[in-house]
Amino acid sequence: MNDDLSRLIADIDAMRMNRRRFMGTAAAAGAAAAMGGTMMSATAASAEEPKKGGIFRMGWGGGESTDTLDPGLADSPVPFVVNRQWGDTIVNVTADGQIEPRLAESMTSNADGTEWRFMIRQGVKFHDGTDMTIDDVVATFKRHSDENSKSGAFGIMQGISGIAADGNEVVFTLSTGNADLPYLLSDYHLVVQPKGGVDNPNAAIGTGTWKLVTAEPGVRYTFEKNPADWDATRGHYDGVELIVINDNTARTSALQSGQVDIINRVDPKVAKLLAKMPGVVVENVSGRGHYVFIMHTDTAPFDNNDLRLALKYAINRQELVDKILDGYGGVGNDTPINAAYPLYTAVAQREFDTAKAAEHYKKSGHDGTPIVLIVADTAFPGAVDAAALFQQSAAAAGIPLEIQRVPDDGYWSDVWNVKPFCASYWGGRPVQDQMWSTAYLSTADWNDTKYKNPELDAMILAARSETDVAKRTDLYLKIAQVVHDDGGTICPMFNDFIDAKSDKIAGYMKDPNFEAMGGWASAKTWFA
Repeated sequence: MNDDLSRLIADIDAMRMNRRRFMGTAAAAGAAAAMGGTMMSATAASAEEPKKGGIFRMGWGGGESTDTLDPGLADSPVPFVVNRQWGDTIVNVTADGQIEPRLAESMTSNADGTEWRFMIRQGVKFHDGTDMTIDDVVATFKRHSDENSKSGAFGIMQGISGIAADGNEVVFTLSTGNADLPYLLSDYHLVVQPKGGVDNPNAAIGTGTWKLVTAEPGVRYTFEKNPADWDATRGHYDGVELIVINDNTARTSALQSGQVDIINRVDPKVAKLLAKMPGVVVENVSGRGHYVFIMHTDTAPFDNNDLRLALKYAINRQELVDKILDGYGGVGNDTPINAAYPLYTAVAQREFDTAKAAEHYKKSGHDGTPIVLIVADTAFPGAVDAAALFQQSAAAAGIPLEIQRVPDDGYWSDVWNVKPFCASYWGGRPVQDQMWSTAYLSTADWNDTKYKNPELDAMILAARSETDVAKRTDLYLKIAQVVHDDGGTICPMFNDFIDAKSDKIAGYMKDPNFEAMGGWASAKTWFA
């Protein structure tokens, strides 16, 4: 490790941040691997030994009939958690921000972070009985690096100039150094598949805890235990059933009646009441998730920054936090980054200001026709009510918003990333580079605001390789400022992840990365 990277780690330690967020050697990874790659902490395991058996039933919101099993296209809660059942990535990010080796046993980098090597675990079998090989791993990453794949991970794969096998190691060559590469490769789209999934990305054949038995998109999925699972510490149930229940009330009722054992996306307005119900435990954790209204900056009238600023000033963020989140979250500021991220510096908070909103609206020259905002319940809990509040506050500034409510089914395929103004959500990412690269690089498939700024692209790429912590922090502040001032993201609030489960479920641990213990609830919990 060179002096610059050493100083970076020392600086981050001094800032009381997690050293492994910027790890560049095998030392930290080797230590984790030596612990057997367990997915549970020693404390949790020793407190209560897992019991075996039963079917774990999940009631999940955020699914539709157009959902696919291709992990590269997972864009909403149901596809995300379905892929968590059958698939593994080479590394994971733990609840406390550590890099945990999974299908990779260890990792090393050269001095400047331009070459990374991941030693791939041997003896792992896919669900079809074939051996997972280094070629499968290489092919997986190459597929997600291909813009024709439309993978949600395409943005974070930019900057990787070479992917090759060297014995049992997969070698990544980077055009510029990146101390965060292990975090990027934990992305949930990067599930290792036979031949990389090139032949059949929807086959749902992986190395995960559960084998897919039936798939009815928008309705139901069932899984059975993988008898050849390489990780003996996980998978205590006999099987898993996931039922798609998009309606919040119906999902809550299913838990209360015992039809399911866990639900996601608990409506914040009912969370406190639900927590008082016998047999129900509500679990919430704050993190990097955020609810947004997104504008396509390449489409009129949103190609006019004065109009975008008018809408940003016309939303009452605190009102939405109070009335929609009911305290389960915090105020946003039109960027995807909050204090949960390392190297965070706050941009000056944009306040609700009808005078400024009216001023920018007038400067935009908009003709006064209604501005159509498309929403559905599936966009985020309370999205329809949030849109109505936005409509009222915008009207106070003389801005005509028209709310178009559409069905949940098809929202993520036909509205998000397609229509020019809609409601959406992001679960956040472990490190800033991953969030910026996934949704704000001009070339990213999931650049859902269509914001293309070469200056911003250059700063995102420069921040990746910057080893001076002060300079890197400053770059991230500048990136956030550009998006705040000029981008197409209206971010009124950062949300808690709120799950609710039966009190018969043991082993649950909060994870700020994603809902349902980072998506691993079925693998890590058991019936008490």
